[in-house]
Amino acid sequence: MMLIQKNFQVIKESLLECERKFNRAPGSVTLLAVTKGQSIEKIQQAIAMGQRAFGENYLQESLPKIEALAGNDLEWHFIGPIQRNKTKKIAEHFDWVQSIDNRLIAERLNAQRPSHLPPLNICLEVNINQEPTKSGVKSEDIYSLADHCLTLSHLKLRGLMAIPAPTDSFTEQLEAFHQLRLLYENLLEKGYLLDTLSMGMSHDWEAAVAENATMIRLGTSLFGTRN
Repeated sequence: MMLIQKNFQVIKESLLECERKFNRAPGSVTLLAVTKGQSIEKIQQAIAMGQRAFGENYLQESLPKIEALAGNDLEWHFIGPIQRNKTKKIAEHFDWVQSIDNRLIAERLNAQRPSHLPPLNICLEVNINQEPTKSGVKSEDIYSLADHCLTLSHLKLRGLMAIPAPTDSFTEQLEAFHQLRLLYENLLEKGYLLDTLSMGMSHDWEAAVAENATMIRLGTSLFGTRN
């Protein structure tokens, strides 16, 4: 318990300092706690620290957590690759999906979103480094996919997400995030009503904040090594 408390305090203080350093408004960056491979007990400790937004990569792992922690007024984000046979459960149990990269998955989530729930918040995942082994839409195809998602009434397009190729070079981290920032700002200029730029993880979140991320996704730096 003490370790997670300390980690959250350190990250929150570092995030405020980073916001000041790069002329961001205090509190303008949302912290998404990534709980892949983490226990329900650790998530409960994070909740006790005031954390409400959590990200999961795997449906089977996430459902017992969502059920066990129901009633805590939490916000659940699906951030992993999406298989066609998993869309129904994702549409039923998550508040956000950040990893949409094709029309078919968007259409299935839209059709399977229960009518009594608000529209599913979505981000389009961009393969910013065009890595052949990674999911994500190409930058040049983002407009077509965004336009299609806007026609789906049970989805609400909120922004973009990316996982750049890992590097320890701060300069290279900035370059990748700058590409996503430009794409996001171009969409805004064209009239798309977006508010979320989800980028940055435990190893590169400072560079993401420098490039105007509105949400960073941290796991290991908050919870320690995954099970």
